[in-house]
Amino acid sequence: MKLNFSMVIICGGAGSRLWPVSRENRPKVFMPVASQQSLLSETANRIESYNPWLCVVTSESLGFQVQADLKSSEQEAQLTIIEPLRRNTAPAVLFAALAAKNAGRGDIPMLVLPADHVIHDKVGFEMAVAKAVDFAMAGNLVTFGIPPTHAETGYGYLKLGNPAHTPSNAEGRIVEQFVEKPAMALAEQYVAAGNFHWNSGMFCFTPNTLLKVASDIASSLAKQVETCWAASKPADAVDSFTLDKATMAAIEDISLDYAIMEKAPNVVSVNASFDWDDVGSWDAMAKHFPEDENGNAAQGKAIFVDSKNNFVFGRERLIAAIGLDNLIIVDTPDALLVSAKGNSQSVKKVVDALNKDKDERATYHSTVHRPWGTYTVIEEGPDYKIKRIVVNPGGKLSLQMHHHRNEHWVVITGKAEIVNGDKVLHLNSNESTYIPKETQHRLTNLGDTPLVIIEAQVGDYLGEDDIVRFEDQYGRA
Repeated sequence: MKLNFSMVIICGGAGSRLWPVSRENRPKVFMPVASQQSLLSETANRIESYNPWLCVVTSESLGFQVQADLKSSEQEAQLTIIEPLRRNTAPAVLFAALAAKNAGRGDIPMLVLPADHVIHDKVGFEMAVAKAVDFAMAGNLVTFGIPPTHAETGYGYLKLGNPAHTPSNAEGRIVEQFVEKPAMALAEQYVAAGNFHWNSGMFCFTPNTLLKVASDIASSLAKQVETCWAASKPADAVDSFTLDKATMAAIEDISLDYAIMEKAPNVVSVNASFDWDDVGSWDAMAKHFPEDENGNAAQGKAIFVDSKNNFVFGRERLIAAIGLDNLIIVDTPDALLVSAKGNSQSVKKVVDALNKDKDERATYHSTVHRPWGTYTVIEEGPDYKIKRIVVNPGGKLSLQMHHHRNEHWVVITGKAEIVNGDKVLHLNSNESTYIPKETQHRLTNLGDTPLVIIEAQVGDYLGEDDIVRFEDQYGRA
């Protein structure tokens, strides 16, 4: 049967429990887990045979990365909605519903998926989606309940009631109650009772049904979203637009479950018997990699000597583990995580400590993605920082200046056009320029191959927030 539905992917959050690989500026949705593709691309490809209308709702800092990631897997979103502020899943899904309605898809079921889940069983997933689409067409709000395999305190639960059926005899259960993440004793009771499923955070409904229910039971939120939508002029957008920041600031920060699903009268759960994991920790990540005879697993090159039950995640360096037991080791160019298995949920405390100290390693990798390319911090000290900057063909940095640092640029490969104050320079390999602080400057790649430069910054403050932008082709403030 050919399914007709829209797909909405919610791509936000910092994924702080998977630090240091997942960081706010490059979160876990861009990590490969089950394949060579990222979690985001895996999600977009999950029902690729149906080629649904695809909308992605994401943050301002991730929009260009989302588009590049989907392009790398030969996917393309018909619309990318950029949120300048985080306001949780309820506003995000309502914005997507308005977008689908504007596209003439108000009565077509809309499948809402987080970007960071791992599902191997595509056939089982498609079967569940077919049931959800059937229930959505009948005017229901649909969620996907995962039969629990063990007592889990990290998930919310659905209390299931009477059976439900559609005219075409799709099977589901009425949702009697949404339950918060429980303590272990209560989770064990839920699993033993048999009528509780994990709340997967995946949904299906028609946009018109969702918007009508939201208007009835969350009218204040619905009006806030509609006001922002009208101020954002989305009708002018072709494939991407940014929501209005001023009106979005007034929107309530609330999840879809709290705002609508828990209060709605017509919520049905379909049995999602396929494998599912939201990969919320390094302990969960470890389960997706094959183990050797001693229970060790690795991503990247690792050697285990007299060690058992360890998980190593690395990319560049060889990691040797000797005499270790039940550890998680995660290696990145600028940070190393070592944790006992079972304690990886506490990684978020590390990120909290970094944020408290205003350490950029909570937000950025040593290689940072920008709309024009990337930069990599090679070395830094109290009053200097050295970067390798790669500008894609056609890429152009903003016209900007800095209050606290001077910069020296040396072209390694490619052809550069450089605005340096009132001068416009054209530099090739082995040529350089010096940019004093308080001087407007800009870098453009004039060639058809990547432009690589080395930038040496010297000054009393070298933070990324010391940028004053005057013009930017990517719409950044």
